[in-house]
Amino acid sequence: MEVKVLDINGKETGRTVTLSDAVFAIEPNKHAVYLDVKQYLANQRQGTHKAKERAEVTGSTRKIKKQKGTGTARAGSIKNPLFKGGGTIFGPRPRSYSFKLNKNLKRLARKSAFALKAKESNLVVVENFEFEAPSTKNFINFLTALGLENKKSLIVLGDTNKNVYLSSRNLKTTSVVTTSELSTYAILHANSLVLLEGSLEGIEENLSK
Repeated sequence: MEVKVLDINGKETGRTVTLSDAVFAIEPNKHAVYLDVKQYLANQRQGTHKAKERAEVTGSTRKIKKQKGTGTARAGSIKNPLFKGGGTIFGPRPRSYSFKLNKNLKRLARKSAFALKAKESNLVVVENFEFEAPSTKNFINFLTALGLENKKSLIVLGDTNKNVYLSSRNLKTTSVVTTSELSTYAILHANSLVLLEGSLEGIEENLSK
């Protein structure tokens, strides 16, 4: 599929690039996307939740009343989970929520995410650009030229560009990543996807394996 290349001012350069059909025009696999996003979100969980169980609660272990003759249920310890201040029954313990997915499935999920963006016409290709120094104002002007100043957008760079990254860091609705940092979640979370020309080769190389 062919896409027009825009410049930093949002105007057409008169050039087009051909995006690989094997990456940007496949039939999206929604289940692969679901699994990859689920793994990403699971990996964000710290899993440090903890509740004290009976053996961990501070308190005396003496028998608080005699076994028989009280007319009430037996009670052997003040740390009984049925009492206020007692231990928690089957409470949460620290654990990892991460799980494994094979590389082919994750690759399919990213290709599906790209294909969805292309199908929705929310994908733009911009020629490579650099800033001489970090400037949030210049970056906002760039987003405004593309009509993305009020939209969640993901800018994909071919190589690390420190000035462009620093220029975008104060903006809550915009993320700047390199091709190696791309994730299915990041692609789908953005309303618009902006690919710099230099990133296309890396994307197609990584996803065509």
